[in-house]
Amino acid sequence: MRMLEANLKEQLMNFLSEDVGFGDITTDAVVPARSKVRAHIIVKQPAVVAGISEAKTFFDMIGVNFTAMAKDGDEVAPETVIAEVEGEGRAVLMAERTVLNILMRMSGIATATRRLVRKVGDAGLSVRIAATRKTAPGLRYFDKKAVLIGGGDPHRFRLDDAYLIKDNHLKIAGGIKGALEKVRSVASFNKKVEVEAKTMDQAIEAAELGADIVMLDNMTLKEASETMKAFSDLNLRDRVLIEISGGVTEGKLLDYAKLKPDVISLGSLTHSVRAIDVSLDVVEARIE
Repeated sequence: MRMLEANLKEQLMNFLSEDVGFGDITTDAVVPARSKVRAHIIVKQPAVVAGISEAKTFFDMIGVNFTAMAKDGDEVAPETVIAEVEGEGRAVLMAERTVLNILMRMSGIATATRRLVRKVGDAGLSVRIAATRKTAPGLRYFDKKAVLIGGGDPHRFRLDDAYLIKDNHLKIAGGIKGALEKVRSVASFNKKVEVEAKTMDQAIEAAELGADIVMLDNMTLKEASETMKAFSDLNLRDRVLIEISGGVTEGKLLDYAKLKPDVISLGSLTHSVRAIDVSLDVVEARIE
């Protein structure tokens, strides 16, 4: 996943502007204008690194040299130096918090995703772990990219990626049949159509009416198991992709994965991520 460089730079500059306001008054008061510093960016706990390329773009924009010592997707131990920066002291300190926030959040998402992907893989299951659109406004690109770095699937990036008929659509359209007919009348051949089903009957109806993907939404383990069995009994299983979503915690992940859906999506990957502790430590300072 890539963002156009101009768009990425604009987004990063907006982040910096939000933090700096009319100026870094503390740094301007304390750090001489002619100071040069060299600093290390250090991951303080076990993590999957994510956000390296965004950090480099950010520092390049403000004239600070950035040397990566790790790449996105690397698994690192505590106290690992993942990058070194060198440049004007005021610029480095002004950018410090913004860059660290990006690295902390993206690495947290990548680390959580890798853990769940590995848990499923180690159990011999081939279920894809996916994110949702439950991201903080303005951070979707960063959150979804971090999921990819962690080995997960980003799911829909935007509303125009695929058709996903949810419960409120069904209430307005008058049911699955009406909603699917409306979608099929306008949908391009290259757009997938997914239907959210809260019951076994809804799931079976969606599959029989030609949905490409059926989401078992907020079903208990028992309900999901019975629905999966019904799909097999009715020879529907091979006709659709099945996604399980809603209420799946890390503790329940393997129980749901053993039902062998195609995808399990978890909003927790992005909406309640635990950030990784990352710091920037000045290791050399001089006046030129």
